[in-house]
Amino acid sequence: MAEIDDTDRALIRVLLADGSLSAKEAGARVGLSQPAAWRRIRRLEETGVIRGRRLILDREKLGFGVVVFLGVKLAAKGRLDLDAFERAVQAIPEVQLVQQVIGVYDYRLRVVARDLSDFERILRRRIMTLPGVGQVESNVMLREEKNAPPPI
Repeated sequence: MAEIDDTDRALIRVLLADGSLSAKEAGARVGLSQPAAWRRIRRLEETGVIRGRRLILDREKLGFGVVVFLGVKLAAKGRLDLDAFERAVQAIPEVQLVQQVIGVYDYRLRVVARDLSDFERILRRRIMTLPGVGQVESNVMLREEKNAPPPI
């Protein structure tokens, strides 16, 4: 775990709110000079605390009105089966998140689609044809109440 202090946490919170801020702007918001803020941001990046800055897109405005969480249970669970599944699922653009989990299912996927008909097409033609897929359970997201970073 990286050593971070209260000033680092304040800087992280400022960058979480607006990742496009320059070191000068971020530093000014937490009471640091541009060089001091730049050094801290660079150290946080080098230690892996900050792993990049991303654009946040509005999926609905881009035409993706449906989000579905899938639980995927593989028919076989050998190392080769896992690797083949992971390589293949990562190639599907509508799959936003792939998590290997412990429990009833082996993987949890987050899939976006334009509508339910589009999701059915993705499920039948892409997900169900992946190597090793045995059982799939779908849960359609009705609304998202919280999507927060870890508490800092």
